Amino acid sequence: MAHGNVYRPETVDAALSNYFRVGNLTALRELALLWVAGKVDDQLDRYRAAHGIDGTWETRERVVVALTGGPEGDTLVRRAARIAAKSKGADLLAVHVTSADGLSGGDPAHLAHQRTLVESMGGTYHQVVGEDIPRALLDFARGVNATQLVLGASRRGRFAQLLSRGVGVETTALSGSIDVHMITHGEARKGRRPPASRAPLTRRRRLTGLVLAVAGMPLLTGVLVPFRDDLSLPSEILIFLLMTVGVALVGGMWPAITAAIGGSLLLNWFFTPPVGTLTIADPENLLALVVFVLVAVAVSSIVDLAARRTREAASAGADAEVLAALAGHVLRGESALPSLLARLRETFGLSSVTLLERVGDPGPDDQADAQAWRIVATSGGEPATCPGQADTDVVIDEDLVLGARGRLLEASDRRVLEAFAAEAAVALRQSRLREEASRAEPLAEADRMRTALLAAVSHDLRTPLASAKAAVESLRNTEIAWSRSDRDELLATADESLARLDRLVSNLLDMSRLQAGVLGADLQRVALEEVVPRAVDDLGPLGDRVEGDVGLDLPEVRADPALLERVLVNLMSNALRYSAKVLVTASWHGEHVEVRVIDTGPGIPVGARDRVFLPFQRLGDRDNHTGVGLGLALSRGLTEAMGGTLVPDETPGGGLTMILSLRRWT
Repeated sequence: MAHGNVYRPETVDAALSNYFRVGNLTALRELALLWVAGKVDDQLDRYRAAHGIDGTWETRERVVVALTGGPEGDTLVRRAARIAAKSKGADLLAVHVTSADGLSGGDPAHLAHQRTLVESMGGTYHQVVGEDIPRALLDFARGVNATQLVLGASRRGRFAQLLSRGVGVETTALSGSIDVHMITHGEARKGRRPPASRAPLTRRRRLTGLVLAVAGMPLLTGVLVPFRDDLSLPSEILIFLLMTVGVALVGGMWPAITAAIGGSLLLNWFFTPPVGTLTIADPENLLALVVFVLVAVAVSSIVDLAARRTREAASAGADAEVLAALAGHVLRGESALPSLLARLRETFGLSSVTLLERVGDPGPDDQADAQAWRIVATSGGEPATCPGQADTDVVIDEDLVLGARGRLLEASDRRVLEAFAAEAAVALRQSRLREEASRAEPLAEADRMRTALLAAVSHDLRTPLASAKAAVESLRNTEIAWSRSDRDELLATADESLARLDRLVSNLLDMSRLQAGVLGADLQRVALEEVVPRAVDDLGPLGDRVEGDVGLDLPEVRADPALLERVLVNLMSNALRYSAKVLVTASWHGEHVEVRVIDTGPGIPVGARDRVFLPFQRLGDRDNHTGVGLGLALSRGLTEAMGGTLVPDETPGGGLTMILSLRRWT
């Protein structure tokens, strides 16, 4: 700065007092240090990976908190955040280990809340898959070079702890150099209840299995009684066991247990000596019946669990397919509310899905008041006009509710429904933002045009007016005896200034007509060999620097002669500002005729070529005072009004070529 390489000498003091204050410099230094620290971490990770280093390097404190999806997660996150806060610049990471089958895991609602809590504290949330939870946790911790691991005290009962050491004890034993913190909480030692099945067998299947157990066992007994002298008791037990397994496949565990108990009684009465009584003479037969009941119950529970897992897997697959379709819907930008609600209605087989918005302030009984809500978007017939009319409703926020009619949805379907509801709210916000942006865009464009017009025209109006006024005042001055040549020169100056002013006003008026869409074109048959020479003549003395190569064999074009001549004059005058010579050529290809205005000036960068057609743009002007920058914008507008196109291209060897394309007259 002292040498003037950053700011000009006269602006150094202002910069020091505004931009280079101590606070700003300190903040910039901290940002630079954080950026350098991030780069160092990346380089360190690459070095450790390249050299196969698995151990942790304590270059920075990184605290990993393990979440199970239970209610104790909030306590663990806050305790881990306090541990991280004790070390300057420490990182907080939360991780949840889910099983490979994707069917077992923590409560999704708790995990979603805990993820939000972690991110609000400046941490990051991660999810890994693994069957061995302690090893999965430690692999993740070592992968992120963590120094501390926070675990919650076990929620298992005392009997379960006698059977296995538990995640906390196993993790501590395998942790190595990683510090493990065991945090007590209110849920410790309460015992973990097995998660309820998200997809139980249907009521119809359970009833069918019960009927099969009640009626099937007596029927099977009636079939086997005539052959009991030919069959041994083990064979009869195996046949009854097969029937019990069939009941388990159809109706689940409880109908199968009913079948097992009923089957044991029937076996005792009809097939175990003495027949016709519940007395069992041989202890081996008693043992066989007891084993039958135990095996039947065990097999029934396993078959029931397998059937439930199969149904859960199918349900999870369907949910995943729906959520994947929703994610694709979002990624493709298909956020229109009607299509989103229609997809939701088709997915769940509903009669109607409606997004409702509250009108006014919340009231005590407004859930059933149709006047308190308005329909934002709906799909299907007979929409719900208030949440009370919906069979299932999802509260998005205090003002938005998604209401579904047609049937009651199961609890397992509400998670997917809530995902659709959240996306519907996002789609609504995006739609309203687009509407606000579309309303603001014309205002912003008008303001930009107004500012640019004032900035550009302030000089171009002042210059010709000042020149004309000076010439006229000089002619009216009676104190000076002007010669004839002086008077002619002053008159020529006034005439040229007024002509320039006339062109400026005409361009502004035509540009406003183009933007308003009221500038019409009188399209007719036009010969280029007639229009191009007239445009060159309109340039006056500058026309001597234009070379034309327009053949007589060109087809006629469909254009407005006056507008086409004006476009050519604008293009050639613009080219003459940057090039000593300008070449005009013409050719035709199929249904289009092209006129090329070629200059050998400095040209325009590829990235800035579209900007030259914006009003009040003067890219590359040396003095920035040679016109208001309407020429090319007006030329493109006039060309498009005639149904043609105007595009820039690079001149071989350097320069700019403007290609004017018009349709042939047919």
